[in-house]
Amino acid sequence: MHPRPPLPDGASRRVVELACGAPSVHNTQPWLWRVSGSRIDLYADRSRQLPFSDPTGRNLTISCGAALHYARVAATALGMPAEVVRMPDPLDVDHLATLQLRPGPRPPDAIEHLSALGRRATDRRRFTSWPVPEERLASLAASVKRSGVRVLPLVEPSLRFRVELLVNRARDRQLDDPRLAAEQRAWVDRSPLEGMPSAALPELAAQQPPSRGHAAPAAPDLVEGPDGLLALCTDTDAPGDWLQAGEALSELWLAATVEGLSVVPLSQVIEVASTRFSLETEVFGGMTVPQIIVRIGWQEIGRSQLPRTPRRPVDEVLLT
Repeated sequence: MHPRPPLPDGASRRVVELACGAPSVHNTQPWLWRVSGSRIDLYADRSRQLPFSDPTGRNLTISCGAALHYARVAATALGMPAEVVRMPDPLDVDHLATLQLRPGPRPPDAIEHLSALGRRATDRRRFTSWPVPEERLASLAASVKRSGVRVLPLVEPSLRFRVELLVNRARDRQLDDPRLAAEQRAWVDRSPLEGMPSAALPELAAQQPPSRGHAAPAAPDLVEGPDGLLALCTDTDAPGDWLQAGEALSELWLAATVEGLSVVPLSQVIEVASTRFSLETEVFGGMTVPQIIVRIGWQEIGRSQLPRTPRRPVDEVLLT
């Protein structure tokens, strides 16, 4: 057998750099990495967990799953496909994955995939009135090839109505909880390296306290008629499922980006225990565990670009 050619200098670091462009809850970027030659290890950064909205670490792990998928896509596109072991150490729940890079051919669509990593963004502004056809939703759902994760289009009117009701109920309950409100505010305009720019959060206007003598404006519905809705679900509800749900979310998001569609996660309905239970039992009949709901649609042509969410430098997320 011929020995494998060595990887280029800095290859693993470059994969981590691209992986850190993944979406994360409130742009907390709750990941840490260790690079040793061609091996990359992914860890949860518990110092960035949100104690009130995410006490179990579900959203943190989903965010890390998205970063893991980004790393896999980047490695493959750069000609270094990764062999991945998830949850490699049963005694260390924060050690989420190990990637072993191997030299390999660059796929024909490598440039398209790398471009999608750079173009993906969370644009929470209202979509156009063009509905997303059911066939397009089914195609996006089928594009996710993640074992243990099912992506279900929510198109049946009564089911969809129930989901919209639960999403708005969860949002309202979170707005009424001062601890959750303070936790979210702490990650708005947090620093040049992390958190969410207020300019990228059009819904903040609906959450401002009323001026004296005026009633608070009603918060707008989070889902509108033309929006497509997809549910990412798993058979069980353990950290390994959350990690794979995050990978599936990223896979779906990049496929939508290539097709010119926008994706906005609706995590509130999962974060609130009562609405998560209602979603699982009343909408899905207890047959599957919903991990996240996303709305999908088209942005207006010619609409201005929102500011990019910031990222921590690679050196800050690398363990020594």
